[in-house]
Amino acid sequence: MCILCVCIVCVSPRKPKITASRRLFLKTKILNKTSTLLVEEKEQKKIERERTLNERAPPLKLSELSIQDLQNLCKEVHQKIDVVDEERYDTQAKVSKSEKEIADLNHKISDLKGKMKRPALKRVRVSADAMLGALLGAKHKESIDFKANLKTVKKEEEKKEEVNDWRKNVDAMSGMEGRKKLFAGPNAQ
Repeated sequence: MCILCVCIVCVSPRKPKITASRRLFLKTKILNKTSTLLVEEKEQKKIERERTLNERAPPLKLSELSIQDLQNLCKEVHQKIDVVDEERYDTQAKVSKSEKEIADLNHKISDLKGKMKRPALKRVRVSADAMLGALLGAKHKESIDFKANLKTVKKEEEKKEEVNDWRKNVDAMSGMEGRKKLFAGPNAQ
């Protein structure tokens, strides 16, 4: 067997330990159980809601009350409504404060991670005069020549070696004197 064939045989996917019919059976069992749990939870919430409503607001018997008793009852209900509104306002303020703190902490976390979301910017072509006009407003009346304020830099010309006749160079280096110049360097004579 060649090496390639052996590698292909080794890499082949394994068969699942559970059969497809068994997997389907388990999925249906889990779905049935969760649906019954959801129904039970809804019923439990409904019972809890009714119990708290009966606790906080018992049923009223208005037929036996006089007009004065009804007016007193209305005043009591208005006072309770005011108390509940104050509590609602306080909790709403607490929730908005905590949401603001959460947003600030999330912003700090993203800053620490260094992953800032950058908005898509559009390229806008603005002249220098328009930029100065936007920055300075009415103070900017005349155009400024930016090139005039730039520092001028003189370029140094590269020193070019003088190109001499190569024949003269060869004649000077020929013989023993030329070899002495090569080994001794420019300082020795």
